[in-house]
Amino acid sequence: QVQLVESGGGLVQAGGSLRLSCAASGSIASINAMGWYRQAPANQRELVALITETGTTNYADSVKGRFTISRDNAKNTVDLQMNSLKPEDTAVYYCNAGYRAMGRWRYEYRGQGTQVTVSS
Repeated sequence: QVQLVESGGGLVQAGGSLRLSCAASGSIASINAMGWYRQAPANQRELVALITETGTTNYADSVKGRFTISRDNAKNTVDLQMNSLKPEDTAVYYCNAGYRAMGRWRYEYRGQGTQVTVSS
């Protein structure tokens, strides 16, 4: 089992920045990828950013150039730096970790989520 604890959400004006952090504990050796998803009311969960243990990243088109995901393998943390935030970025953001192969999760763990609200 892997436990994920997120921090850093909050309320920010459009154009502002927030940094989300996620700390993983437990069976860390079973993880080869970590990332962030988000879900807004009435919307499906969507991938925001992903980073593998080798540092390969993947971003949703809607956040490219504005968000940056980073990972500290020694500390088992993954951060999401969010700049130039827009009202449409408002959602609950979830930290994800697990084992990915062939482009999909074989198993995954999810954090409790942290609310990000961007006011216009």
